[in-house]
Amino acid sequence: MRVLAIVPAYNEARNLPGALAALRDAAPGCDVCVVDDGSTDDTAAVAARLGAVVLREPVNLGIGGAVQTGYRWAAARGYDVAVQVDGDGQHDPGQLAALLQPILRGEGDLVIGSRFLAGAGGGFRSTALRRAGIRYLSLFLRLRCGVLATDPTSGFRAAGRRAIELFARRYPSDYPEPEAIAVAARAGLRVREVPVTMAERRHGRSSIDAWRTLYYLLKVSLALLLLPVREAAPLPAGEPRPEGPA
Repeated sequence: MRVLAIVPAYNEARNLPGALAALRDAAPGCDVCVVDDGSTDDTAAVAARLGAVVLREPVNLGIGGAVQTGYRWAAARGYDVAVQVDGDGQHDPGQLAALLQPILRGEGDLVIGSRFLAGAGGGFRSTALRRAGIRYLSLFLRLRCGVLATDPTSGFRAAGRRAIELFARRYPSDYPEPEAIAVAARAGLRVREVPVTMAERRHGRSSIDAWRTLYYLLKVSLALLLLPVREAAPLPAGEPRPEGPA
């Protein structure tokens, strides 16, 4: 089974060495693709020096555009599974094996790493305001799409082949994590969760402050309300795949 780790990164030159070293140690057989989202620091040079495939966006597209670039790369090159791992060191690559299990058992197409499932243990769970927002989005997703996701903003997730094909074609552009779950559910994909722990980012600050948290909730709520009742299913095997980046 071919596994690709997609690492979206914007100005993460200081965090990448630790994040990629942990990824190599935990999953030495996994290919690594860093998507440099228009960084103004040495993110691309650091990633290349550490041996990762580097895809460079010409401008900052935001997390959705960067992640979709990774999915298009994975789809075009026939990867069986793509895992999303943030470049800020918050995700523990040692938990990748658990994240892959539902896909390997044929029980899931998209697997979300959740900080809030029983067995997740401690670790970083964000601010009280953001935890309240996460609970709101979890309830919204359940009512709107019938999907259970206790940590819908988690960017630590694994996608099987059907999800790769779907996200290569369509991936939300702005604050994409909850909407991507809805898109997958509406396309008939099986969404599962496994417990994980997360750490605080090692360097720098999150761009989502209190005001952006409220904007995030409003924007995602509108997106979920306007979501089509049914998404187009992933392409069947043998159909031409979208071209990936050069």
